[in-house]
Amino acid sequence: MDFDVVVLGAGIVGVSCAIHLQDRSRRVALVDRGAPGEGTSFGNAGLIERSAVVPYAFPRSLGALLRYARNRSTDLYWDYKALPGFAPWLARYWHESSPERLAAAAREMLPLVQRCVEEHDALVARAGVEAATLVRHGGWIEAFRTPGEYAAAAKRAEKLASAEGLSLDTLDRAALRDREPALADAFCAGLHWRDPESVTNPGALTKAYAALFETSGGKILLGEASTVRAENDAWTVRTSNGVISAREIVVALGPWSDLVFEPLGYRIPLRAKRGYHMHYEATREAPLGRPILDREQGYVIAPMQRGLRLTTGIELAAREAPPTGIQLARAEAFARPAFGLGQRLDSQPWLGLRPCTPDMRPVIGPAPRHRGLWFAFGHAHHGLTLGPVTGRLLAEMMTGATPFTDPAPYRAGRF
Repeated sequence: MDFDVVVLGAGIVGVSCAIHLQDRSRRVALVDRGAPGEGTSFGNAGLIERSAVVPYAFPRSLGALLRYARNRSTDLYWDYKALPGFAPWLARYWHESSPERLAAAAREMLPLVQRCVEEHDALVARAGVEAATLVRHGGWIEAFRTPGEYAAAAKRAEKLASAEGLSLDTLDRAALRDREPALADAFCAGLHWRDPESVTNPGALTKAYAALFETSGGKILLGEASTVRAENDAWTVRTSNGVISAREIVVALGPWSDLVFEPLGYRIPLRAKRGYHMHYEATREAPLGRPILDREQGYVIAPMQRGLRLTTGIELAAREAPPTGIQLARAEAFARPAFGLGQRLDSQPWLGLRPCTPDMRPVIGPAPRHRGLWFAFGHAHHGLTLGPVTGRLLAEMMTGATPFTDPAPYRAGRF
């Protein structure tokens, strides 16, 4: 064999899998159609979300459903032409979002979320000074525009923080302005989650991890995942260096993972929620210190190397459909006065895809019907958060070590 393992996908999940397998004495090739960190891992709010102990569920209140049905909200936009294709997936997502099933999903995701910061910190320490400069340790803030929304959210947040041992500060208007002087009077209160970390350039952090992998002896190659074949107890894939082979292969292609698993006969309900980002010039004298979620409008403003990044909520549209710009324009109308956004710094909005399963759990582990085939995808909104911890769990499973947590909730065979 040319390698022990080929990892398909050079985003944060694939790179992390490659490093952890390499740490366990496996000869690893990392294969993608582009350079590391330039796909889904490039565009996000930059949060390593230790406080995300409850997954993003399908809304079940009548008020929320009616609001989204009008299709005028900032946090969700849907293309009516795409809804028939999404309907079965959305129906199951709604079913899995019942209070009982959501609580089960939260319990089963907790072991991954609990370790997300320490697993990132371990890789950052190894990746060097440049990687360390990309990470901030100030948490993030949920900001609220109306006292009623804040009061209800603060009650839930304090209960959650107490149960999970999370650090939370509740901020009235004055305390919020004191903590973030760059904010305007649009917000009346906030919740400061202190445990998470944030990243000022997620794509660059993924590249730093990839450089660590490469300098430690790993191989990064350009190649097309659609060329994967099972041949004579081996897996092959066509790359810029020709056809390479390995006894095991990992599918970590995020929203494109179906390009491999569907031709092999797996019917995993993976769908992509689309989202946008744009960078803006900061016009206020006081710099923004940490990411801010406008809770009631559903977008995030995060201080990045390039400027202030606005990351939108969810767009439901066909994966290959051209960008619409609708959701970004709606969010920008609220964000510009609240955060003092200046001119746009990117020529075009960036469009990315969040790979989601309807039960709000990723797929991590062996393929049920193919020897040597492993899956690591479906991390929804938390790919950056869960990349390194996923890499550790998968590598432990692949090398016969005792996994740090029971991997059964993430098995592919649950679908």
